[in-house]
Amino acid sequence: MKILISGICGFVGSTLARNFVEAGSVDEIIGIDNFSRAGSELNRRKLIDLGVRVIAGDIRNSSDMDSIPKVDWVIDAAANPSVLAGVDGRTSSRQLVEHNLGGTINLLEYCRAHAAGFILLSTSRVYSIDPLTRLKLVTEADAFQLASDPSLPVGVSIAGVSELFSTTPPVSLYGSTKIASEYLALEYGKTFEFPVWINRCGVMAGAGQFGHPAQGIFAFWIHSFRENAPLKYIGFGGNGYQVRDCLHPKDMIPLLRKQMNSNSANEAPRIVNVGGGIESSMSLAQLTRWCTNRFPNSKSNAGLQPSVASTAGLTGTTQIVSSESRRFDIPWIVLDVSLCKNTWDWKVETKIDSILEEIAVHAESNPNWLALSKQ
Repeated sequence: MKILISGICGFVGSTLARNFVEAGSVDEIIGIDNFSRAGSELNRRKLIDLGVRVIAGDIRNSSDMDSIPKVDWVIDAAANPSVLAGVDGRTSSRQLVEHNLGGTINLLEYCRAHAAGFILLSTSRVYSIDPLTRLKLVTEADAFQLASDPSLPVGVSIAGVSELFSTTPPVSLYGSTKIASEYLALEYGKTFEFPVWINRCGVMAGAGQFGHPAQGIFAFWIHSFRENAPLKYIGFGGNGYQVRDCLHPKDMIPLLRKQMNSNSANEAPRIVNVGGGIESSMSLAQLTRWCTNRFPNSKSNAGLQPSVASTAGLTGTTQIVSSESRRFDIPWIVLDVSLCKNTWDWKVETKIDSILEEIAVHAESNPNWLALSKQ
């Protein structure tokens, strides 16, 4: 089996490629990357040394796709994955749409021409922001949790947010490009008769991720602690109670292998959530406590006075409270992955403590890692 991975030198793409090679489950891996993400060049030589063919190209340009030989499956891991993309001044809205949607269209055209299967790595941020911000939450152990509420909207339970939850805008420009990509992928697959699977991923995390506050928050927080860089809680009372679940990309390998080996006539649901779930969820305040224990000599935000965070059971930390709010942010989102588990007999293998420790070890070995994300 031959596969093409777009965005192969990004964190997710490179992690998948390495783990496919280690598992020996594919015959050849080809990747394409435009190296627009700071630090992505670091993964290029490592992948080449593993026998992966890395093509410098941009999936937004159809001509760049012409040089790619026929493969059996395409895994679309290329995207600008920030909800602030297109509105933060770092990228334009047109760039975002061209990259996340236009690039996917070119990949789908490639699949049409070569009769290749297509797997889209989508996102939990396709789910509607307004109803998520209106969920009734309680605080427990320095983290937001769902309150007992008989009137929960469709698609929300104590297990998290399921595929049945609304995708009605607003979902951010980023989320909109991904939900549009989902629809187009399904239409292309049905019209031109090639298999399509869509995996809505939660927060990805692991060693080697280029952490940023709007993406890769777990890596960003741990590297910041290790490097004594400034940190602050933004929004929702400034306590750091907002919660996300996280998943190591390597845990997707068994799922992707099953999807690629599935009969094209398989009537399984085409869209599934893929995330860490409740067991691998954590608030920023809880992550801060983990970092404080892991790096007891850290002086992150040294000289600043602890504020509300200290009254939240975090006495001794040096986090500060911000009165800022951030567009498109939500206080709580954990993915319900029951459908994926039941459909594909899939489960999370790498627990959150193992993921955090992996990042911490990497942070100790790479003391200036954050600078790579700022280039």
